[in-house]
Amino acid sequence: MKQTALLLSLALLAAPCVLFAQPSSSSFRLTSGGSGTDGGAANAASHDKAASAPVGPFSRVALSGGFSLMGVNMQVATNLNRYLNLRGTGNYFNYTDNNISTNGFNITGKVNMATAGASLDYYPFPNHGFRLSPGLLFYNQNQISANSHVVGGTSFTLNDQQYYSATANTATGATPINLTGSLGLNTYKQAFTMTTGWGNMIPRRGGHWSFPFELGAAVTGTPSINVILTGWACTDAAQTFCNSVSGSNPIATQVQGNLNAQVDKWKSDLDPLKVYPILSFGVAYAFRVR
Repeated sequence: MKQTALLLSLALLAAPCVLFAQPSSSSFRLTSGGSGTDGGAANAASHDKAASAPVGPFSRVALSGGFSLMGVNMQVATNLNRYLNLRGTGNYFNYTDNNISTNGFNITGKVNMATAGASLDYYPFPNHGFRLSPGLLFYNQNQISANSHVVGGTSFTLNDQQYYSATANTATGATPINLTGSLGLNTYKQAFTMTTGWGNMIPRRGGHWSFPFELGAAVTGTPSINVILTGWACTDAAQTFCNSVSGSNPIATQVQGNLNAQVDKWKSDLDPLKVYPILSFGVAYAFRVR
């Protein structure tokens, strides 16, 4: 379904390009004499005609580096005709934070961002940088992982309900609460993208340097959240009523129910990210390959 949507978008964009690519009629004077004025007009007309002449497909390539909301951004592009470029994009970013604290959990979090995709860039006005770009993320591994150890006797909250992490006790088998979780920003491993931007990586007026800017979104689907609690929890600070959060005991049933409700709240808060924003800027260099 995603591939069908992409092919349909490309076909819709290609149709006007065919029309635009037809030679336009223009009037200019041909002179048989050597008049400087007429000669200048003929030379100007010839220059304009040469400037607007189509370049061969795949005759130029551009490389770009920059930054985006998905990390360090690298791009490569080549021209198809005067109105179309084919562009490949990759993003990468890693980050670890050991000082996240929420609801009583001291969390070590790791952000892993890695994507790759391709787009068809349509320039309705070839000598200007504005473009429209349907595309596809064919590799999407954006995710956040977290681990937390709740010190025994410390309180934590799930779904507005307060609990206490049990102190380790070899006699009862009690162990403090541990949490592991992951947030995936990639329910759809392949995602349709639509962006607009400014700055042609392969300038139609010639030249090498450009400064591309892009804004749009990828339809990645509702983020997935997985959280696992292990250890023992207590309902009171004195640790009178404690039990494992894994199993069928009353405390486990209560804790797991509140954990599921808390995860549902987090999913609701993250629902806007089912359409992940795309924002990037960088610098590009173009060169002729044939």
